[in-house]
Amino acid sequence: MLLHVIARGKIARSPEAELVARYEKRLAWPVKLTELPDSGGRIPDPQMHCKTVLLDERGRNLTSEEFADILGRWRDDGMREARFVLGAADGHSEEERADADLLLAFGAATWPHLLARAMLMEQLYRATTILAGHPYHRAG
Repeated sequence: MLLHVIARGKIARSPEAELVARYEKRLAWPVKLTELPDSGGRIPDPQMHCKTVLLDERGRNLTSEEFADILGRWRDDGMREARFVLGAADGHSEEERADADLLLAFGAATWPHLLARAMLMEQLYRATTILAGHPYHRAG
């Protein structure tokens, strides 16, 4: 299953970009990173049936195991792409939230956009290692 991260803003050369690249390299699943301008620009239409996850402060706080279970279920059901959308500074519209398959939050704190992107990449890596039975994740 393709893991497609769609984010507003340019990450450029930064410590966060290094973290994103590190986890992108480690991921055994196919990954696509799409950057959009801070304002304007459209999220590309999917080329295939997909699930859409919005990173949103109103989203669910999932454990890494719960997140892995969701990805594993989508993969096992034959889903070809899972899209992870990080919105602009003002977040997502009500319509976007309603259309999403999952709203995901990284806790109650507010995170800088670039750090949230790096955190997402780490959680994608962690979830795929959990599904593969790799010892990266140490539960409990």
